[in-house]
Amino acid sequence: MTYLLTDHQYGKAETRLVRVIRDAARHELRDLNVTTAMRGAFDDAYLTGDQSAVLPTDTQKNTVYAFAKKHGVASPEAFGLALARHFVHDVAPIDGARIELEEYAWDRAIAGGREHDHTWVRRGPEVRTAAVTVDATGEYVIGGVKDLVLLKSTGSEFAGFLSDEYTTLPETHDRVMATAVIAKWRFSTVDVDWDAVFPVIRAHLIEQFATLQSLALQQTLWHMGTAVLDAVPEICEIRLKAPNKHHFVVDLAPFSMENPNEVFYAADRPYGLIEATIARDDAPPAGDAWKFSAGLA
Repeated sequence: MTYLLTDHQYGKAETRLVRVIRDAARHELRDLNVTTAMRGAFDDAYLTGDQSAVLPTDTQKNTVYAFAKKHGVASPEAFGLALARHFVHDVAPIDGARIELEEYAWDRAIAGGREHDHTWVRRGPEVRTAAVTVDATGEYVIGGVKDLVLLKSTGSEFAGFLSDEYTTLPETHDRVMATAVIAKWRFSTVDVDWDAVFPVIRAHLIEQFATLQSLALQQTLWHMGTAVLDAVPEICEIRLKAPNKHHFVVDLAPFSMENPNEVFYAADRPYGLIEATIARDDAPPAGDAWKFSAGLA
């Protein structure tokens, strides 16, 4: 029997990077988690242990820190592109690089009624994400957000569903709908003002969740995705994943109390998991844009 090494990549996962810009009295802050993965003819490293073509993962980590100092961190996408281009164009035999980034958001602390110049408060749990792939076929950028936790106390229904002998769920035309959205969007170009489009995308995701009279979470995802594609023409594809964070009305009848959708039990599991991919009909090929490394972004 013959065995084949069919696919491989290697890199440094989750390099934590905090970049402070302190060239003025008002400092700026970017807080990232960076994963690098190299692709190329590294078969001998696996088959015979020959490391002569392997750029150490420790070197990849050092490169992240050096580039943060040398080039700054204008945005997760721009920083990922700079790293990926360096690895592919400047380091042989690397012919493909995948950079995955998470950005943790900080809000300026308020002191004396005004924003403080060098103190922040961590915002969470929402995390901005980006994934950059550079190889012989081109440059691909995927932006995203995860753990975007949303809840609406009404404006959501679930009725008319398929029922069989195991169905116990009652129909409802007024329910709490909550989720923690994971959204990833693929750009058709790298000529993008990354920091300008992110809040636009985020705002449309939230607005559609809030304003749509939802007949199902599936319908909500469709409207969230198409709203983003309408708003940002540089995006050609969006992938959405939404766990249905179930809120069950507590039965207060044993205590001689009514409960008109006011007191709920928030269940953490099991949960419905709704997923959707929406693409323009003329979206360019994705190449290896969705082939992940650590799967952070």
